[in-house]
Amino acid sequence: MSEGASAETIAAITGAPPGDLGLYHRALTHGSSGAGDYQRLEFLGDRVLGLVIASELFRRFPKASEGELSSRLHALASGETCARIAQRLDLNAHVRFGAQAISDGGRQSDNVAADVLEALIGALWLDRGEVAARAFIVREWGAMIEGQTAAPKHPKAALQEWALARKRRPPEYRLVRREGPDHAPRFRVAVAVGKLAEAEGEGASKQAAEKAAAAALLDRLTQEEKQ
Repeated sequence: MSEGASAETIAAITGAPPGDLGLYHRALTHGSSGAGDYQRLEFLGDRVLGLVIASELFRRFPKASEGELSSRLHALASGETCARIAQRLDLNAHVRFGAQAISDGGRQSDNVAADVLEALIGALWLDRGEVAARAFIVREWGAMIEGQTAAPKHPKAALQEWALARKRRPPEYRLVRREGPDHAPRFRVAVAVGKLAEAEGEGASKQAAEKAAAAALLDRLTQEEKQ
């Protein structure tokens, strides 16, 4: 197993020179390596990320309601968003995996990418403090925060509202299949609104697959209404 990312690499990613390099090495270590992994740091980083984004939303959108702020926060702190940012930073290239996890596609896993990003935030918070962690989050999420012209509506909530507005049965979700190793699973979920229509979606988690299925069905139903 490699020695881990250098201090220069960590500084280039986070924008701050590391004091305790071991914290960052742990943040970039997958459980398959047989060494201490990133899970505890991920737990901390998830809370730090939520707090910083929530405070930024509170400051930048003074007229937004609690519900609107919650919708914005959910989208910005989602696993999909974290995975996109982690991929942009090429974090998985620096993660220490076991040989089997690499063979199973661990470096291409969106789940791992999102988890590692949160772990890195946790390490940065412990090592350099709130100011450095906030600066990193604002740098990487800032454009998306400002780019939200309206609070995004989750596809599952939008589909539920569509069904209720037309006096249809609530959407029902079912797991079609789960495949892949534990560290890089793929889920396929189907959603139906009574006998009206059904659609399927895939994702790296059951929640992501449900979201994709809801978006697909909502798009289909709205297109049919226009015809």
